Amino acid sequence: MDPSKAVSDLDNGSRPVVVLGVTGGIAAYKSVILLRQLRKLGIEVHVVPTPAALSMVGKVTWEAISGNSVNVYTDDGADRVTHVAYGQRADLIVIAPATANSIAKIRFGIADNLLLNTVLAARCPVLLAPAMHTEMWQNPATQENIAILKARGFHFVGPENGQLTGADSGIGRMSEPDRILNSVMDLLQHAKCRLSAAAKQLLGKNILISGGGTHEPIDPVRYIANKSTGKMAVALAHEFLRLGAQVTLVSANITDENLSALQYCGKQSELKIVKVTTALELAEKMEQLAPNADALIMAAAVSDYRVASAQSVKLKRSDALQELVLVPNPDILKHLVDTRNARKAQVICGFAAETGSPEKTYLEYGKEKARRKGADLLAINQVGQELGFGDVQTELSFVDRDGKILAAASGSKLEVAKAFAAFISEQVLALESS
Repeated sequence: MDPSKAVSDLDNGSRPVVVLGVTGGIAAYKSVILLRQLRKLGIEVHVVPTPAALSMVGKVTWEAISGNSVNVYTDDGADRVTHVAYGQRADLIVIAPATANSIAKIRFGIADNLLLNTVLAARCPVLLAPAMHTEMWQNPATQENIAILKARGFHFVGPENGQLTGADSGIGRMSEPDRILNSVMDLLQHAKCRLSAAAKQLLGKNILISGGGTHEPIDPVRYIANKSTGKMAVALAHEFLRLGAQVTLVSANITDENLSALQYCGKQSELKIVKVTTALELAEKMEQLAPNADALIMAAAVSDYRVASAQSVKLKRSDALQELVLVPNPDILKHLVDTRNARKAQVICGFAAETGSPEKTYLEYGKEKARRKGADLLAINQVGQELGFGDVQTELSFVDRDGKILAAASGSKLEVAKAFAAFISEQVLALESS
């Protein structure tokens, strides 16, 4: 295989991104050679060593050769959420050397350093190049860990027979950089071809997403709000960008920390973020942006009411208790559905966050909302204490305007967003061909 030709054949508009994980094995010095080879091919490489690896090769070496800063601990780069961002952005993660200790931790989902967090957050292939003494490699525990990881889809190169540390010789020697490089290029070719095929489906498509929760002011320092974090909308934006679409995210008070995950998706030119605060501002922006959207996704949690007349000065504790007069906010989703005929053909999907009651389940409430709103699709999710909001497991049921369940997805927000984006993409393409 000619690695340089493999890079030129990758069908995408940007350089491949590889995370090079280095664990605490003496073979780490070989990974310096691998890093130099990857860089020579024009691949963007981010090195994530474990703390133990730095006793083998220092941080300065990794930074000088990679051309990127090196983070080691989980809280390094906390403002950029690096503990998940590397895994979200990477086209491939390669760990060389991969010690028996790190392999065991990956098998059990342990994440006590930045590299292991990165592996847990990854949505790309992971290649492991084991390196250890023969007895450790042949230990039944190690062999069981390897078998389980292979069954989960992890890739391996090596180990080889040969000279080990000291006078020992046998199976367990890390593969040479050239062989690891060939495996890296094979996996990049496969991953990029798969991504490119998907990206071509949404090439030239515009996806409009609202996310977060509106704030309705009471006075200059107080407001009515809800618990929405906007993480689902951010995950959706990330997935649609990965599929090649142009994405506009109307952010209702999503924090910069949550938005920062989009800094690493490698598609900045295809992303536009519009920030709003209140429901009225959100309604105005969605109506303004809707005409160009092939799919419109209302994931924002919009306050049903706002204060009729917000105070211009802060209410004091000593002030007489005042009654807050509330007036309804516009039904943004219903308005966008009702005015669709004046725009281009588009798929409209809303969200229904429901709790259920003794009388009806949350799904029944969601189906009733679907019939009222008239959107093509409604994503119904159960919310409540430790349900729905923030970093929690999520379950969505997709129903049509008649309340018929068409599909469902569950898992982390990233996993659900991936299934959601694929489902919406099918609807967009079906509408185009009809």
